[in-house]
Amino acid sequence: MRLDKYICDCTGLTRSQAGKVIRQKLVTMNGELVKQAALQVKDSDVVCLDGEPLQLIGLRYFMLHKPDGYICSTEDPDHPTVFTLMDEPLIERLHTVGRLDLDTTGLVLITDDGQWSHRISSPKHHVAKTYRVWTADPIPTAAIAQFAEGVMLRNEKNATLPAQLEIVSENQALLTIHEGRYHQVKRMFAAIGNKVERLHREKIGGLQLPDDLAEGEYRELSAEQLLLLKG
Repeated sequence: MRLDKYICDCTGLTRSQAGKVIRQKLVTMNGELVKQAALQVKDSDVVCLDGEPLQLIGLRYFMLHKPDGYICSTEDPDHPTVFTLMDEPLIERLHTVGRLDLDTTGLVLITDDGQWSHRISSPKHHVAKTYRVWTADPIPTAAIAQFAEGVMLRNEKNATLPAQLEIVSENQALLTIHEGRYHQVKRMFAAIGNKVERLHREKIGGLQLPDDLAEGEYRELSAEQLLLLKG
């Protein structure tokens, strides 16, 4: 890898900024001052910027327990984003895998791996998402068959994919869907004449939101947890 690109990937500097720090004699490789941006960096080389060793940041995968009142985007003039809950280098490279509404809580995946993100969020791969739903009115048992068949949402041309509804109590259920349409869970209940009062995502694929991950906390996904997210 070229030295200037290596510096960019380690620090988030632009290519021109990396060239500038090289020209300013702030970069050393293996203890020797370097002046050529095109110099090739090997795995065994130690590159320092202003005396501090640089290290490549690889692809990253996190899960976060989203609280109410946070949005799943990089910036917003009115509400805090989930990224304000994280302390990671080059955080501007990270993005959420899909989104939860402002008032929806629960499991959010965060990464800088675009291909991985697309595979999980794309309905083509049928990665299941399970939500705990609290409703304004009692949930009729007939809703189980309705959701299993697919329901027509307002202003949509096609019915939803079959979804699995488990009624937990009169006004509470677990709903597993395999796509991610706009406000889908809320609109599905609206289609059967009910209103979602509270919504919490508990599971994506085989990955369950851990009981010991408090609201507002996050952690890196383990290799075993990544396997649970295969569609």
